[in-house]
Amino acid sequence: MPAHREKNSEERNHKNIQNDTQASQVQWGRAWEVDWFSLASILFLLMFAPLIVYYFIMSCDQYQCSLTDPLIDLLMGNKHLSDIWNKTPTLTYTAAGIYIIWVAFQVILYMFVPDFCHKFLPGYVGGVQEGAVTPAGVVNKYEINGLQAWIITHVLWFANAYYFHWFSPTIIFDNWIPLLWCANILGYVVSTFAMIKGYFFPTNAKDCKFTGNFFYDYMMGIEFNPRIGKWFDFKLFFNGRPGIVAWTLINLSYAAKQQELYGQVTNSMILVNVLQGIYVLDFFWNEAWYLKTIDICHDHFGWYLGWGDCVWLPYLYTLQGLYLVYHPVQLSTASAIGVLMLGLIGYYVFRTTNHQKDLFRRTNGNCRIWGKKPEYIECSYMSVDGTKYYSKLMTSGFWGWARHFNYTGDLMGSLAYCLACGFEHILPYFYIIYMTILLTHRCIRDEHRCFSKYGKDWKLYTAAVPYRLIPGVF
Repeated sequence: MPAHREKNSEERNHKNIQNDTQASQVQWGRAWEVDWFSLASILFLLMFAPLIVYYFIMSCDQYQCSLTDPLIDLLMGNKHLSDIWNKTPTLTYTAAGIYIIWVAFQVILYMFVPDFCHKFLPGYVGGVQEGAVTPAGVVNKYEINGLQAWIITHVLWFANAYYFHWFSPTIIFDNWIPLLWCANILGYVVSTFAMIKGYFFPTNAKDCKFTGNFFYDYMMGIEFNPRIGKWFDFKLFFNGRPGIVAWTLINLSYAAKQQELYGQVTNSMILVNVLQGIYVLDFFWNEAWYLKTIDICHDHFGWYLGWGDCVWLPYLYTLQGLYLVYHPVQLSTASAIGVLMLGLIGYYVFRTTNHQKDLFRRTNGNCRIWGKKPEYIECSYMSVDGTKYYSKLMTSGFWGWARHFNYTGDLMGSLAYCLACGFEHILPYFYIIYMTILLTHRCIRDEHRCFSKYGKDWKLYTAAVPYRLIPGVF
């Protein structure tokens, strides 16, 4: 699923030369044709991803986060599916009102409050920024104001908790399953609208891809950068807001519920809030950098991103905090320090690796990485209009250790979140299992696209940096 940050292998400079031959098709980006394995995977996700989310949340609500007890009950005949379904909270007017206000508020912050954080925060890049070149040769502009939206939202959250008392800080947990139905409705509405828009009124027809397979096009998207008006960009809004802004609020609501139920917040809950809070803040601090990731540079906007950002991200990326509400864990001091150090080291590797690539890109290679001038391989690629672009792929620093070493740091941080929950249940470890599969697949998917895009130049790059994630192993 989407909405998880990752740096793609390519870096561009905008220097270009008109090629003598016009390219009829550009091969990077989403596939033009669908093989049987891709179609089977698409159908599986469309059918079972919503059920997976429901199963995890239901297991906590009805079975104290046990993933096996519901199956045992069903297999032994102790319960029927209807029994479990009938005990599931339904959509309520309260949840619908909360969700509508939440999404509308994030739209207002995104569309109508220009960024001011970049004016007084040294080193922060906000305001109007350019994205990468699309396959059609378009360079979109974006209003980068996610950090500002996060700050405003959380200031209001804490002001309510300690002063206004308009609603309980446990409001998210208390309406968690009814809110799930709201999130699903939005996810499907947005995905369906994006598909209709791609057919009848695309933002840029040259950046649309049609395979002729309804299910694939619905899942993976038709439009590259669907927009309403000049500034409302579907990918940036739904990837960054409302799901990721909500991530830290959800964890705070879990902590408030733990305080309400047990009279204290455990150190494991604090660790989850702190480590995931660092991750979320890093995303918004580097939102301009996010414009260069796979989500923006390669993926089209369909159900994969639309539903995934509305449902999969806020519900499954926060399982550790949800689990700790039902099973409070107080770690020993040594264990807590170990988890914290693993999370911080993982973050350091993740951020430093991406910083090296970003510095290399911004300076066009005229910088120093680990005290030396960076090494690189120069590649070229073509856009739809036949324009030839050049990229430099760095082969030194952390990027000389592995082609996706930032993912390695990401996985270290993901493991830390899970370890904070102890070892009694498998449910909180879903995240590291999922992230390992996701990022390994990202490696393969990104490299397939880069090979299609760069051809023989990509082979030179992989020969120079032979490992994907773990030097000497994989």
